[in-house]
Amino acid sequence: KAQPFKLPGVDGKHYSLEDFSDKNILVIIFMCNHCPYVKAVIDRIIEIDRDYAGQGVQMVGINSNEDVTYPDDSFDAMKVFAKKKKIRFPYLRDESQEVAHSYDAVCTPDIFVYDTKRTLVYRGRIDDNWQDVSKTTSHDLRDALSALISGKKPAEHQHPSMGCSIKWK
Repeated sequence: KAQPFKLPGVDGKHYSLEDFSDKNILVIIFMCNHCPYVKAVIDRIIEIDRDYAGQGVQMVGINSNEDVTYPDDSFDAMKVFAKKKKIRFPYLRDESQEVAHSYDAVCTPDIFVYDTKRTLVYRGRIDDNWQDVSKTTSHDLRDALSALISGKKPAEHQHPSMGCSIKWK
């Protein structure tokens, strides 16, 4: 099950799991600003959000990285990153890292997809080539979202996401 949270967003609002109860599908992505993997796929994440937002899908980004050693992941830097990238979905700060621990998140990006009952139905990668979108042949996250929208289950075989480890305190 999706774990409860209440976190501040870069837009000045606080968000909780219940704030998204009107959405059929919830995508939680543990992400950050400095990770080369996130930097390589952020435009794809933004595009997926844009393509599926009108179909009952809510995307939420959560940054749990400690920001003393990684100042690029500070809350102020998140605001700059979100503005520069024109991120429309809530981008939240998990300063205590409690939310990342409750989800057993391990890397950035780490992607969790929940159905209407907020049961995990997909945990995996965005696609099969994080480095070069032109060489992508498998669109795993899109396929999972499309399946859910059409009332089907995502593929049982799911490839784990690749990324930088979460920077724990």
